[in-house]
Amino acid sequence: MSPLTEDDGAQVARPSESRRDPSWLRERLDTWLKSHEGPGAQVTAVDIPSANGMSSETLLVSARVDGADHDLVARVAPMPDSDPVFGSYDLDGQYRLIRHVAEHTDVPVPRLWWSEPDPAPLGAPFFVMSRVDGDVPPDVMPYTFGSWVSEGTPEQQRRLMTESVGVLAKIHAAPLPSVGVPVVEPGEDPLRSHVRRLREFYRWASEGRAGAPLIERGFAWVDEHMPEPSEPVLCWGDARIGNIMYRDFTPVAVLDWEMATLGPRELDVAWMIFIHRFFQDITELAGMAGLPDFLTRDDVAAEYKRQTGHPPADLDFYTLYAALIHAVVMYRIQCRAIHFGQADEPADPDDMIMHRASVEAMMAGTYWSSVAERGES
Repeated sequence: MSPLTEDDGAQVARPSESRRDPSWLRERLDTWLKSHEGPGAQVTAVDIPSANGMSSETLLVSARVDGADHDLVARVAPMPDSDPVFGSYDLDGQYRLIRHVAEHTDVPVPRLWWSEPDPAPLGAPFFVMSRVDGDVPPDVMPYTFGSWVSEGTPEQQRRLMTESVGVLAKIHAAPLPSVGVPVVEPGEDPLRSHVRRLREFYRWASEGRAGAPLIERGFAWVDEHMPEPSEPVLCWGDARIGNIMYRDFTPVAVLDWEMATLGPRELDVAWMIFIHRFFQDITELAGMAGLPDFLTRDDVAAEYKRQTGHPPADLDFYTLYAALIHAVVMYRIQCRAIHFGQADEPADPDDMIMHRASVEAMMAGTYWSSVAERGES
């Protein structure tokens, strides 16, 4: 078992505090807004939420445009000296991808206002969208530990699952975009392209370090068990309920598109399944019941088939690949925490991966049978 506790996981899963000053941001944004919308436009307030994202920074902005007050959100690329989670950030690409989704589907996304790819105004590119009111399943502490999700009735939880899978179905039905997704190299299929980029990210994250043997074994397993190519769709990438805002257990805003890609639809289906299992496993480790009957693999797969006619295939592969993606991201986040003095270097690099036991069980082919033995699916 990893020496990381749940509280440690909550700490390292967020960047260190913002290096941007709110008053400086308000002045700079006000000047920028006036240059775009005229002298009558005004930024009246900028707040930095205490719980910010894992990568790009979120700013809550109050502004007056065309005589009306608006509550806005600015997503800003991280400062270089913050040792960002990812090596590069294409905020303008995300903006254009969200616009593509808004134009071609009825997926609920916030209204987009502006994209500023020039780093000069704030020191980094940013885009601005409307603020949406609603509830988000918390990551810290996870919603499985007790939240509005766990307190919902079985019918409400079922509605949340059905509607969330419906978000995936709608995204996957969108025309393939030409913006906001990585380019697939000639001779590659989208899945192998995705694996190659994940391996490149891991090499970047582990540069100057010994690396994590578990992750390297995971890549070898993926190479050995790679399924046949399938028709690619637009994949959201970070397809989890923690990136959806809900009202009455129904999605009202789909957020965080930086991991969007072209690939098999199972990338999103398996990610939604796995991320819930990740939280559920942590909850059970803490001796709590959690939500064992929520977002189960069988229910998500059956609902996806019902809504799309496509039965998700090779879920043993794709759920393990989701666990590997998460392992690489967690490894990078833990490296970052060590860099900032928030965590100590472990004797075993695999202890930097909170769900190492799950990854090992998946590779051994015992994970899902053990879940079933506990009465889950």
